[in-house]
Amino acid sequence: MNLPEIEFVDRMGLIMERLGGTRTMGRLYAWLMVCDPPDQSLTELATELGVSKTAVSTVARQLELSGMAERVPSSTREHRYRVVAGGWAQIMRVQFAILKQSLDTLDFGLSILGDDRPGQRSRLEDTREFFAFILQDSDEMFERWKEYREKTS
Repeated sequence: MNLPEIEFVDRMGLIMERLGGTRTMGRLYAWLMVCDPPDQSLTELATELGVSKTAVSTVARQLELSGMAERVPSSTREHRYRVVAGGWAQIMRVQFAILKQSLDTLDFGLSILGDDRPGQRSRLEDTREFFAFILQDSDEMFERWKEYREKTS
């Protein structure tokens, strides 16, 4: 890795950490976006990132489960990984699905609160309304994203 790549990888590590992942996850994902060849073995990833092969293996599996990376066929027994196009969109779809489930839970919360608890009801209603607002355009947003990608690809 050259100095600009190291800086990019480290910055992405911090961003992923701020998004709730681990720094190693962000660093590994960043490296997979810029490395050549685009698929790397666990040993190569551990060497480039300066972390243990066990840590890389764990994070690579997490990225694979989230749809951001995939394991690719290899002529050796060693696992190789590469970035999956559309990984961030997949993450957002999962997050929106959780928000949809949250609406049911918030509705239940509202059903157990009587009108004699306006402060509590207000807090729940505010959260529910925000989630519902975010979700109302989510399907259209993904469709617009798909159309945008088709035009720019």
